[in-house]
Amino acid sequence: MDATPRLSREDKRTLGLSSLGGALEFYDFVIYVFYAKIISDLFFPSTLSPFWAMLNTYGIFAAGYFFRPLGGVVMAHFGDLIGRKRLFSLSILLMALPTLFIGIMPTFESIGYAAPLLLLLMRVVQGIAIGGEIPAAWTFVSEHVPEKRIGFANGLLTAGLSLGILLGALMSLFISLQFTAAEIQDWAWRIPFIVGGIFGLVALYLRSYLHETPVFKAMQARKELAKELPVKQVLVQHRSGVVMGMFFTWFLTACVVVLILAMPNLLVGAFGFDRADAFKMQSAAIVMQMIGCIVAGLLADRFGAGRVLLFGSLLVAAIASLFYNSLGHVEASTIFMLYMLLGLASGTVGMVSYSMVKMFPAQIRFSGISFSYNVAYAIAGGITLPLVQWLSLYSNIGALYYIWGVCLVAFMTAWFYQQRFERSRSPT
Repeated sequence: MDATPRLSREDKRTLGLSSLGGALEFYDFVIYVFYAKIISDLFFPSTLSPFWAMLNTYGIFAAGYFFRPLGGVVMAHFGDLIGRKRLFSLSILLMALPTLFIGIMPTFESIGYAAPLLLLLMRVVQGIAIGGEIPAAWTFVSEHVPEKRIGFANGLLTAGLSLGILLGALMSLFISLQFTAAEIQDWAWRIPFIVGGIFGLVALYLRSYLHETPVFKAMQARKELAKELPVKQVLVQHRSGVVMGMFFTWFLTACVVVLILAMPNLLVGAFGFDRADAFKMQSAAIVMQMIGCIVAGLLADRFGAGRVLLFGSLLVAAIASLFYNSLGHVEASTIFMLYMLLGLASGTVGMVSYSMVKMFPAQIRFSGISFSYNVAYAIAGGITLPLVQWLSLYSNIGALYYIWGVCLVAFMTAWFYQQRFERSRSPT
């Protein structure tokens, strides 16, 4: 049995800075939703009803999702042609500056309708940035570390993205404890945005110490870079990889949006949990999901991403069944334990990126991952919560039926992936 190669000092620095940058960038992207109510009050006319002000606020938030595919495809195009590092740094700059600007920009009271228009522009730029950041990070670290540590690297990096959500939740909690409601409404809401923007610029500086990936430099030296539009090659020559990547991304979206982000609303609204307790459970589940991502990565390095995703999709479906069917019937401590197990199992999604790294050749890898991930996330992100809401009309645990469907799709996709990309692979 071959010894698993150790990560060099350079590999560890690359992983650490990439994970930190990804966490801060995801923090910048999601902090908006934690302050949506205040933003709706400050950036729209007071004559507008609270319902429409909030709807417009969420619409501006959604604009970030709609522009993810465009940003991802354009940035990946240049990443495949001029280098991973430059686009990796550009993505965090495009996230940090708008976040900082939101923290200092004037409100409707000062500049009228220019305020929501500027806010929309900032979210569009952030959407472009996040569309490039995640595929760039997955590609960047996978082309730096040894072959048999790609799973661990992707698991750690995906855990870093979950950390960004946790940091956003913890920052919101800190602000609510340190300031009165009037102070938050007046000025303290700006602090999380200013802090996020400054930390993003610090992360940009730290990323300047990273080096271009050895894989890209080798392709450049051998003049093997893509000769035509990379995304065209992806769509013409790697359609099956695109389809599998999109189905895996759907699984990832469900595990993040349904099992993590939307869970407090279900616990509080349908089952009477205290709001504070629900958010504590959510934070703990995010930590468990981060651990699950890293464990899944270690397993994938030994057994392959296909086998991990195959088993993981079944595990998520099984534990989700126990968890949702226990709601309203067992003690809160048991619910908490089951939710932690569900968070751990959902860490399987950390191997979605590993599978896409393997499905696309280096010349068009950035574009292949970016197109599959961003287009699927834009579609799935748009339909997931409305579908879950529709299913909840028939049952309080309608979300479980959605999870079952997505896990079935993930299981079938993992089987096809294993047959095509890992059939000759044996445990190392």
